Amino acid sequence: MLDKVSTPARKRTAKWLGAAAVAAIIAGGAVESGLVAPSPAHAELRSMAQPVQGAPSFADVIDRVKPAVVAVKVKVQNVADRDDDNDGQQFSTPDLPPGHPMERFFRQFRDQMPGERGDRGPRRERPRQFGQSLGSGFFISADGYVVTNNHVVDNASEVQITMDDGKTLDAKVIGTDPKTDLALLKVEGNDFPYVRLAGQKARIGDWVVAIGNPFGLGGTVTAGIVSAQHRDIGAGPYDDFIQIDASVNKGNSGGPTFNLSGEVVGVNTAIFSPSGGNVGIAFAIPASTVETVVASLKDKGSVTRGFIGVQMQPVTKEIAEAIGLKEPKGALVAEAIKDGPAAKAGVRTGDTIIAVDGQPINEAKDLSRKVANVAPGKSVSLTLWREGKERTVTLEVASQPKGV
Repeated sequence: MLDKVSTPARKRTAKWLGAAAVAAIIAGGAVESGLVAPSPAHAELRSMAQPVQGAPSFADVIDRVKPAVVAVKVKVQNVADRDDDNDGQQFSTPDLPPGHPMERFFRQFRDQMPGERGDRGPRRERPRQFGQSLGSGFFISADGYVVTNNHVVDNASEVQITMDDGKTLDAKVIGTDPKTDLALLKVEGNDFPYVRLAGQKARIGDWVVAIGNPFGLGGTVTAGIVSAQHRDIGAGPYDDFIQIDASVNKGNSGGPTFNLSGEVVGVNTAIFSPSGGNVGIAFAIPASTVETVVASLKDKGSVTRGFIGVQMQPVTKEIAEAIGLKEPKGALVAEAIKDGPAAKAGVRTGDTIIAVDGQPINEAKDLSRKVANVAPGKSVSLTLWREGKERTVTLEVASQPKGV
């Protein structure tokens, strides 16, 4: 039998010193040549006693804002289409000539379908079905107004909120805006804890804290940083999302993202994830958008947006070269809608809109967002690029038609 080989004393000492060095570094100290290293136990105590300098604690912020964050529970009613079968697919008899041998077969098959009208009496309606949706929200005023996502309360028959102290209250949907995925709720009462929207947008690299109701677990806090600004994820015509890396999951929708001053910088609305869970990429609606939309919902129950009547397309590098622009920017007018404000002002197909009231238009969606935020009836100036020259036209913004 082979004897167990023992580690030489010098090697044991080297290993011990290496571990001590690591412990000392963790503790914020250093190992210098010629100094006696502390014992491992002492080094461990030092590392536990001395937290990393500069690491933020969010506890004070959370104590202030968490009571204003609520869980949103929604009862959703789904009524099947009267012309649908059990699979939700419409059944129709093929277009067969009279007397075709298959005509009788399809008629019999149709008559046997549940809910279809045949020779056996009136159509049987399918029962109403109910589902449940969970999300998050937050109070923006002491008198009970709550912000959440439109997709959380879409098709809601009943809405309830659960406060941080466990109290459950019925809520009424005041208004929704599908184009920005925002909704405003109201609960009866006064003196609710509430939070304010940030006056300045968060910068890339700023710490942020998300609070919500992930997977229905109730008030949950996660932290991260602002990863990017002005993200367009194809969710709607006015995409301008903040990207954050704080953990956001299903159920966080409609919940707030705070800065370290306890102000709401965004409303969580979407995640990018192949699995459906957090992978570190989440998107929030900026506070500036929330402020505008919520004010309109509170006042009118809907959002009124500006409209100038143009169909646009992006200006590519090739298009910019063809029309004489030094760089690809602006919105190329594919069509000026007849009798629309732009057409009346002289805007025509082929023009490139490069500024609104002197503010540059870098891409087509910039124009959509800027015009949408202009109150109908107000006049704006458009800077056009036409035939190698700039020219300016003034027009009165109209109200965006429904369905546009």
